Amino acid sequence: MNTIEKRTAVSLAAIYAVRMLGLFMILPVFTLYAKNIPDTTPFLIGLTIGIYGLSQAMLQIPLGLLSDKIGRKPVIVGGLLVFAIGSVVAAISTDIGMLILGRAIQGSGAIAAATMALAADLTREQHRAKVMAIIGMTIGISFSVAMIIGPIISQWGGLSAIFWVTTALALIGILLILLVVPNPPTLHSHRDAGIIKGYLLSALRNPTLIRMNIGVFILHLILSANFIVIPTVFRDNLGFNTIEHWKIYLPVLLLSFILSIPLIILAEKYQKIKPLFISSVTLLILAQTVMGFMTNTLLILLVAFLVFFIGFNFLEAVQPSLVAKYASVNNKGTAMGIFSTAQFMGSFMGGSLGGFILTYWGIRGVLFLGAMMATLWLLLAVGLPRPKFYQSIIFKLNKTALENPKQTSLQLSQVTGVKESALSLEEGTAYLKVDKDLFLEEALKPYTQSSSF
Repeated sequence: MNTIEKRTAVSLAAIYAVRMLGLFMILPVFTLYAKNIPDTTPFLIGLTIGIYGLSQAMLQIPLGLLSDKIGRKPVIVGGLLVFAIGSVVAAISTDIGMLILGRAIQGSGAIAAATMALAADLTREQHRAKVMAIIGMTIGISFSVAMIIGPIISQWGGLSAIFWVTTALALIGILLILLVVPNPPTLHSHRDAGIIKGYLLSALRNPTLIRMNIGVFILHLILSANFIVIPTVFRDNLGFNTIEHWKIYLPVLLLSFILSIPLIILAEKYQKIKPLFISSVTLLILAQTVMGFMTNTLLILLVAFLVFFIGFNFLEAVQPSLVAKYASVNNKGTAMGIFSTAQFMGSFMGGSLGGFILTYWGIRGVLFLGAMMATLWLLLAVGLPRPKFYQSIIFKLNKTALENPKQTSLQLSQVTGVKESALSLEEGTAYLKVDKDLFLEEALKPYTQSSSF
């Protein structure tokens, strides 16, 4: 990568990180502080945790499409400003209704799609996947950091301190986007990294992608529901004060991350993704069931918590890869946008449904809800087709190739090893999926600009 691409990757990853930190820090502590807020019920606790996911899900695709029209930076700056306003509302709230409103406003700053599109605008085709991977990694890192520092910040300044820190992080993000992130020379609708309006229907109708969307919905439903009850279990059943919760989260998250890496390598390098995918969903069922039965037994509960996060980390890492494999070359970016929307909707439903279940069936009911939802996911996942491990190639077409796009498209589809091809005349770009064992890069030289490879 060149200097601009490295700067883009680091700065956009930092923006993504500060925003995700702000959303995640509340998870390990809110349930513990909610009893001090007037008129709070278990359902409203869950709604507060999950409501940001509803506004994220509603606005993710519209704001992504808007960024194609008015520019990436205005949408991202506006989203971060809305996020900061929501954080202030939550910080100064005196009742649960105002806190829910603040969380809903936070979620309205849905900048994920615009951020990915900006990354695509600022990177060359052959390096785009690296930049996307760097930005994507920050989600998992942010979650782990938030689990550790959330309890520490809350112990120092209470629940409002978390939201004031979140406000500061949002303002830092705005400074980064204005002062550090380069300005893109042109805006394009990227088929691999952006949402294309004309492909929404085809992506929504794809039965395999529907299964993937339901899967990520369930995964984040379970995660949000768990954090309605897990902090309370740690404090009331196991005797850990709020300030000490980082002593659980740090080793569990670190060890689960270390143990999940070999599984991810095995899945991708040795093409074992489907059996490991099925195994990881099974781990969730096992972990949720054990946690439900053993809420008062420290060692067993911690082992189950670790097993949950091994499965969670693996699934969180490989699901986007699977979506890219199952999506056609034309609608990869659109499929990812819908996938993200399903993820946020799962967070909303997990909080709301978990709070409802807690009201009537208690802590064990919430944990068993996770086991039942994971079982439903397992039944859907078993029917997933075996993914094809094709390599994505994107390159700029030369003038000769663009003069007769129909002929170029036909010729590219006949190149040995090319399994799918699509042209974007607006970008002057070709998108291919190829079998790397059969494909020879030299075959594309008649169609490429000299700097494409």
